[in-house]
Amino acid sequence: MLDYSQVTSPCFVLDETRLRRNMEILDQIQKQTGVHIICALKGYSFWRSFPIIAEYLPGATASSLNEARLAREEMNKQVHVFAPVYADDEIDQILSLADHITFNSFSQWMRFKDKTLAAGVSAGIRVNPEFSTVETDIYNPCGKFSRLGVTEREFKPELLDGIEGLHFHALCEQDADALEGVLKAFEAKFGKYLAQMKWVNFGGGHHITRKDYHREQLVQILKDFRNRYPHLQVILEPGEAVGWQTGELVATVEDIVHNEMDIAVLNVSISAHMPDCLEMPYRPTITGAGMPGEKQFTYKITGGTCLAGDQLGDFSFDKPLKVGDRIIFEDMIHYTMVKTTFFNGVRHPDIGMFDKEGKFHLLHRFTYQQFKEKL
Repeated sequence: MLDYSQVTSPCFVLDETRLRRNMEILDQIQKQTGVHIICALKGYSFWRSFPIIAEYLPGATASSLNEARLAREEMNKQVHVFAPVYADDEIDQILSLADHITFNSFSQWMRFKDKTLAAGVSAGIRVNPEFSTVETDIYNPCGKFSRLGVTEREFKPELLDGIEGLHFHALCEQDADALEGVLKAFEAKFGKYLAQMKWVNFGGGHHITRKDYHREQLVQILKDFRNRYPHLQVILEPGEAVGWQTGELVATVEDIVHNEMDIAVLNVSISAHMPDCLEMPYRPTITGAGMPGEKQFTYKITGGTCLAGDQLGDFSFDKPLKVGDRIIFEDMIHYTMVKTTFFNGVRHPDIGMFDKEGKFHLLHRFTYQQFKEKL
């Protein structure tokens, strides 16, 4: 039981104990199967915890020069990079940081092939297996007209000289059965090229640390694949599985207004600090709250910006809310912190961490200068 009265508000707060629990699960999968699991910074970039992650995982995967630099400077293990495009004025720096680099198209590969080979970085091509069970279009990398990955029709085996790996990504917070389906499509379309590869990257979206995830099934899938292709290094790169259920966003009720119903206005913003709640959309869990009408007192939970749609929805509570009450949004570390903005100039949540003894440490408080420099 953590004492949230220690925590400043607003604040993203990570729990080291829960993070280590996730790392132990991922490490057990590595030990059972021989695969490498690396941390996808696009989903989890809480860099002050990278030394903990480095105790368990062999590295990280980046989607930009900035993420690659963060991985190298703060974790300093393997750095894998994939981005839809690379630019001439960044590629040299990326190659100086990366161990693996995956290209999204053969045109990008040919554009930067000589530099990549000269830098000694292992190169891969991302492919699109054109199979996915992701239901939300915005998160489906294999949807119709997707720009992500080379389809079988557009694949150019004559340009594979120098390519050492194939990469696909088709999942989004899914179970092992989804990987099994994607893997069948991937092998049917691109399996003929695996004999000449050194590695294959299964991308992210593997919800391995979720309580009901079928880890035994995942282990068997990975073992079977490695038995078919014993020469290949297999890589998985989840982000959400690293940060899943490891921390909260602590907020405070600053006002209660009434317009046909009670409306709680918080010192955080849904649009600026929890954008996935509007993009997906999804309804996060608030500690102690229920669905509308489930408990005696129902409120619309809203943010503190001027955006009319800066609201989360209706939640019910056992007691009336009052100014100064803490609201704790659960599971707000992965795919949340990485998407926050300074919209409206509203105060950005602090960043903190509970250590293994349950003591809170304030790690960072955002300043006016950081807001100003962004503009």
